Amino acid sequence: MSSKIYVGNLPFSVTDSSLKSNFAEFGNVTSSKVMMDRETGNSKGFGFVEMASAEAAQAAITALNGMSVDGRSIVVNLARPREENSGSGGYSAGGYSSAKRSDVGYGTGGFGGGRY
Repeated sequence: MSSKIYVGNLPFSVTDSSLKSNFAEFGNVTSSKVMMDRETGNSKGFGFVEMASAEAAQAAITALNGMSVDGRSIVVNLARPREENSGSGGYSAGGYSSAKRSDVGYGTGGFGGGRY
């Protein structure tokens, strides 16, 4: 079992240190990080906490999930591994591909042709 925890629906006032102190009562906290917006520097409302042991992580999840923090009910569960994605749209290193959606696109019908 992993010891990395996702914490969501955080109030924007929560900092790395306050997040760490909230989880420290359940065991040794290896790291805590509130995700910040690059452009504005404001909190994105979620973060990650890494606990020293899986038992401490499970105890924190059980105790803190659904708890109210500054009027917001926080979500606490095991962090899932980041999914690899091939990009958000049509252009990628491999070039444009209309094969992703068969219902729209330029297809093979020449300029503007295809399936409309």
